[in-house]
Amino acid sequence: MEVKKVLLLALLALSLFADGIIIKNSQNSVEKTVYILQNIVTKQGFTVYAIVDHQAGADKVRMQLPPSKEIIFGNPKAGTLLMQENMVAGLDLPIRILVFEDSDNRTKIAYRDGDWLAAEYNLTEKRVLNMMNFTLDNITTEAGRTN
Repeated sequence: MEVKKVLLLALLALSLFADGIIIKNSQNSVEKTVYILQNIVTKQGFTVYAIVDHQAGADKVRMQLPPSKEIIFGNPKAGTLLMQENMVAGLDLPIRILVFEDSDNRTKIAYRDGDWLAAEYNLTEKRVLNMMNFTLDNITTEAGRTN
């Protein structure tokens, strides 16, 4: 019976990461987490293209969503290198990070893994993809810490 439980948990874990989405906890509110993310990426020289307030959009059509914002940012040079390999990769560029409040009122940070991007679009620019993974991991970890 224990072996079945372990296998079931392993399959569940694989399904959570199969789509290339990484979800982390944040100790800050959605608003503060996005503010910190924006400051970090700006200081690191990235271009912030937009911050989308999904909750505000839902409010406009008289629907409800918990606090949720998406920061869209990137590095045109890195993005261009990836799109030169496969133009369709532009569907997932620039980078997007979603910060949202879950059903237990906990703040979460979600983003797509660079390895998923590589597999989805058959990208081979490993230097850019590795830097993307490293950067996303670091900035989301930092933004999720209590400040």
